[in-house]
Amino acid sequence: MSAADSPLVNAWKPEAPWAVEALREAEFGELRLIYHSSNYVYLATLQHPEHGEGLAIYKPEQGEQPLYDFPDGLYRREVAAYEFSMILDWPIIPPTVAREDGPHGPGSLQLFIQHDPNEHYFELRDRDRYDEQFLRFAYFDLAANNADRKGGHLLLDPDGRIWGIDNGLCFHAIEKFRTVIWDYAGNVMPEAWMEDLVRVRGCLALADPTTEAFRALLSRSEIDALVARLDHLIGHPVLPEMEDFARRVHPWPLV
Repeated sequence: MSAADSPLVNAWKPEAPWAVEALREAEFGELRLIYHSSNYVYLATLQHPEHGEGLAIYKPEQGEQPLYDFPDGLYRREVAAYEFSMILDWPIIPPTVAREDGPHGPGSLQLFIQHDPNEHYFELRDRDRYDEQFLRFAYFDLAANNADRKGGHLLLDPDGRIWGIDNGLCFHAIEKFRTVIWDYAGNVMPEAWMEDLVRVRGCLALADPTTEAFRALLSRSEIDALVARLDHLIGHPVLPEMEDFARRVHPWPLV
């Protein structure tokens, strides 16, 4: 089954101030396998004594397919993408935590976003009201070195907010950028976003305590490479063209 086909409505909302706490503390209930995924992924029903029942996506490490270019433990990069969005103050990744006590072992647990699977990037990109959100994702993915931003990884929730999921192929020390968001090439970064990048770049370079949770999920070489990417973005705050890259820049499949 697909998580998006679930008849359940998630009572837990991503903007809830207690969402991360609930994900960390809730007990696991029913697990439903999500088919058509390259790894074992489950829609998990969770129970919390204070916040009741909620839904989340559980990605256990033991269900990951080994990759030649990324180390095991992709679930940590899922958590890192969320932590990176938080230190940027760009709340575009659903709340995501690491759980060591999952039913199938350690893995990531990400709040499930209610959405229509037919409303993916290629259906939404011609609607002007989503331009700013997609533009922010383009910068986020460039900074995070996302190697797998498919159209189906951008979910529109019932409130009109777009969330980025499936972020396990981010933060490699070597350039591996692949995305479907090329419609905004040539756009100049807004000044407010530039200020966020400058602030986070400084905090990472100085190993500021505010970035400790994020840095703990990646290697030193990956953090150094991220700082270098931020330096480049700050110095060249324009979204690149596909022709600026010497290799394939689209993920597969596209959705």
